[in-house]
Amino acid sequence: MQAIRIHETGGPEKLRVDDVPLPAPGPGEVRIRVEAAGVNFIDTYQRSGLYPVALPYTLGSEAAGMVTAVGPGVTEFRAGDRVGSAKVAGAYAAEALAPVAQLVRVPPGVDSRTAAAVLLQGMTAHYLACDTFPLKTGDTALVHAAAGGVGLLLVQIAKRRGARVLATVGTDEKARLAREAGADEVCIYTRDNFSAAARQFTGGRGVDVVYDAVGKDTFTGSLDSLRPRGMLVSYGNSSGPVPPFAPLLLMQKGSLFFTRPTLNHYTGTTVELQARAGELFRWIGAGELNVRIGATFPLTAAAEAHRALEGRATTGKVLLLP
Repeated sequence: MQAIRIHETGGPEKLRVDDVPLPAPGPGEVRIRVEAAGVNFIDTYQRSGLYPVALPYTLGSEAAGMVTAVGPGVTEFRAGDRVGSAKVAGAYAAEALAPVAQLVRVPPGVDSRTAAAVLLQGMTAHYLACDTFPLKTGDTALVHAAAGGVGLLLVQIAKRRGARVLATVGTDEKARLAREAGADEVCIYTRDNFSAAARQFTGGRGVDVVYDAVGKDTFTGSLDSLRPRGMLVSYGNSSGPVPPFAPLLLMQKGSLFFTRPTLNHYTGTTVELQARAGELFRWIGAGELNVRIGATFPLTAAAEAHRALEGRATTGKVLLLP
């Protein structure tokens, strides 16, 4: 079968189309025929070497499709079940393995492309708004990269919880998408100072929370956007990792809180995973959450998909279709 692997780290040109054996599921695993695989920034971090992996390595952790085989002792799923997971081992492939403990059923009203588009990014947006800084009515939030896959979902969930949202984006077209998702105000950061916009948005006080997927380029400005005792939630590194800083800086900026969460710690149990994914699927089925698929690429065009994502040329979710 075809799989997209890296044999050495570097740019998108390091992605290779390899012919590899069909994987056999072990105990507690199923094999999925991948109908859609999500392209995420973590894939680019692994490809570049920012997040080290054992080589050769098949990229991708998010996919939806149909179970084709189950491993020894697996009774929860069987061949033919429609499933999805954000913990797939090598989702950039025709078929891939996934642990049963991190597998969810895809309901009849949700197609595989939508499921693949919402699992990793949707559950990320869910834990950010519902758990890391649990938004409530009247809270103010600054959402960076608001026209991206997580950003558009995060804006919608934040509004569901009653928050006021200031979104940052890079272009007028992305600003339109952020407003359609429910953002109260939008700052085009390529033209305007988003920290000043955050102060204006809150009458000079500063926002309660900044959700920052950008990292290095926005770190200082994000701190400057917060009210005293506000929280900076740094959950991505699209511009590079946040540089080392002294904890004293948080005191100087207003006794701020800083956290660097990851989805693994918010889906650590099957119960939590099912609850988080289940709520997203219910909102989608009821027409209360819009999942934007911004671009699809054939599996063999994975390098092109990475270039588009890293070049910030995409909106919403990017998918590979085997």
